[in-house]
Amino acid sequence: MTVRLFEKPEAIGNHAASHLLAGLGAAVGRPYLLGCPTGRTPRPVYAALAEAVRYEPLDISHLVLVMMDEYTIEDGPGRLRPADPFAHFSCRGFADREIVAPINAVLPPEFRIRSENIWFPDVNEPASYDKRIAEAGGIDCFLVASGSGDGHVALNPPGSELGSLTRIVTLAEQTRIDNLKTFPAFENLDAVPRHGVSVGLQTIRSARHCMLLLWGREKREAFRRVTNAAGFDADWPASIVLAAASHDILADHAAADNRR
Repeated sequence: MTVRLFEKPEAIGNHAASHLLAGLGAAVGRPYLLGCPTGRTPRPVYAALAEAVRYEPLDISHLVLVMMDEYTIEDGPGRLRPADPFAHFSCRGFADREIVAPINAVLPPEFRIRSENIWFPDVNEPASYDKRIAEAGGIDCFLVASGSGDGHVALNPPGSELGSLTRIVTLAEQTRIDNLKTFPAFENLDAVPRHGVSVGLQTIRSARHCMLLLWGREKREAFRRVTNAAGFDADWPASIVLAAASHDILADHAAADNRR
């Protein structure tokens, strides 16, 4: 287990961005697949990527964003559809606004992330996502975030199986409670979706490298649970990084502080 501590979230972002840019530069003649979460935790990484290529433009047209999940909405009995991309909680909307737009805005057209390289799992055929990833050569790096209340990763709740693949998931109640903080525009818990399509734990652990990002006081329990674990703990799904072939835990001092 490699744990790296930083003063601030921005330093975490800079470190992770440097790793990703090095990988992108070395991935000559092939796609570079990056597993991406949404929400508060990865924002410093995406901001650092945009800032880095602003000053040193790099051709990242081969970057493929493998998005982890999307919320789903009931569309009649037994039917689900992806959240509207304009909804405040939409993961697709997040990817467009907070990852792609800032990066592409500072790059010449030929260097930009391509629209066809922004991937999401298919609500109607979730199992096809893992096949698509494998056919593209596998995920080079997976950025991983941990739910503060229950350790959910993507939308995988506690108790998820180590070998789970992309599928429709029923969100745990604590995950939905955590989402009230992630998306403050939700008026109450009833407004938080109850289902989503999500990569599985096997999808994450199959990456050539995983980076677990933990920052802020709310992530103290996550830091404690993962760094004290001997290996994958199904009760805290974000510990899946420990089962990856190569991994780093990037945390700030606020998250690593063991005071309650």
